[in-house]
Amino acid sequence: MKKNNLLSLLTACCGILLLAGCAEEYTPKPKGYNRIDLPEARYTRLQEQHPYVFEHSVHARILKDSSRIAEPHWIDIYYPQFKANIQLTYKDFNQDPKKFNALVEDARKLTGRHQIKAYAIEESQIQTPTGITASVFELEGEVPSQFQFYLTDSTKHFFRGALYFRTATANDSLAPVIEYLKKDVVHLLNTLHWTEQVK
Repeated sequence: MKKNNLLSLLTACCGILLLAGCAEEYTPKPKGYNRIDLPEARYTRLQEQHPYVFEHSVHARILKDSSRIAEPHWIDIYYPQFKANIQLTYKDFNQDPKKFNALVEDARKLTGRHQIKAYAIEESQIQTPTGITASVFELEGEVPSQFQFYLTDSTKHFFRGALYFRTATANDSLAPVIEYLKKDVVHLLNTLHWTEQVK
């Protein structure tokens, strides 16, 4: 008898708890992201001797490209705080239209490799304040490079860049950093000169 009373009491308590738990509506919490403190944008002029000069972030370090195929004027703008870098390459095509067309084609192919994971690739052309034409590619989705570009004077100089992150963090979590670095890239584009122009 005591067992039945105890069992009945436990069943009643469980029933009350279940009813009380069902009374509240569940509201999902919004997705949260890590807080990212972005430093104030400040720039300095590139000090290394190259056929180009531009202003870059004081929060970044200029590193020589260490890949096995690197050429003398290939550099990285490395952001230690964000584990990101802007890879920059340069070619002098010496008024050879075939070389120029090959460089443009290579730049487009390198961007196109991300089509598998990209939701969209938006291309735009801009004229910089220094009179140089720039083609800019913004990529959306879980791609390793979210922003790529190339600049050329169509006669001699070909300058290409791509933003990369050295982290597995999802791009939606990196969105504020990506936007911050895009502004640095735009500043680079707007201040780039060929060295012969500033002598």
